[in-house]
Order: sequence, then C-alpha cells, then structure tokens
Amino acid sequence: MILWPVCPHAPKFLSKEVVNMKFVNCTPHAIKLNNGDVFQPSGIIPRVSSEMSEFDDNMICRQSFGNVTGLPQPVADTIFIVSAMVLAAVWRNDVVAPATGHPETKRNEKGHIISVPGFVVIGR
Repeated sequence: MILWPVCPHAPKFLSKEVVNMKFVNCTPHAIKLNNGDVFQPSGIIPRVSSEMSEFDDNMICRQSFGNVTGLPQPVADTIFIVSAMVLAAVWRNDVVAPATGHPETKRNEKGHIISVPGFVVIGR
C-alpha cells in the first residue's frame, strides 16, 4: 500500500497496468538490469543537502540531511531513477532506485555490482 502523497502524473507501481514507461536515469552511472537493459545517465543528478556538526572529543560529528535539489518535476508516464539516498529523502511515487540489495543482484569477483534485477520504491 502506497501511503505517501501521489503526484498526478505518477505511474501505478506494483501494477500490471504500467507499460511503456519512460525511465530517466538521474545517477552518474549506467544502470544495467539482469535482463540486459541499460539505462544511460541523463546528466541530471539530484542531491540531498547535508550539514555537519563540529567533531567531539572522540572525533565524531553529527550529520543531518535536508532537502533534495536537482530532481525534475513529475512528468506523465516517466519514472526517475535516483540513488537510494535521494529515494529515501523524497515523498514521490515517480522515483525509484536500483535494487542493489536484492538477492538477485549480480556482482563480480571483487563484489562490485554488475547488474540489478530491477528497481525499488520505499514503502511508507
């Protein structure tokens, strides 16, 4: 069940009705799916603002996160692929992140991700 505000142009996630959606890769890396589909970077890279406190005596500082900048406004029939950090910071249902933690994610011998089985949304 999707519990966050619905934008008017958003796709219906987890529905068989979603077809022919346009995916815009808003990460600096090509995203390769296990099925061979590749989403090249669009040049759009949203970021989450952050602030750091001073270091304490144990050399630990507190980091807090703020607003997302650089994420395009919703577009009909379009899904934006973003980093997991951006996904966690936005309340939109037209935004997904690569499913890097999924058991079907493929990695090379060094543990680097080669491809992912699909995308994730955040259930709220």
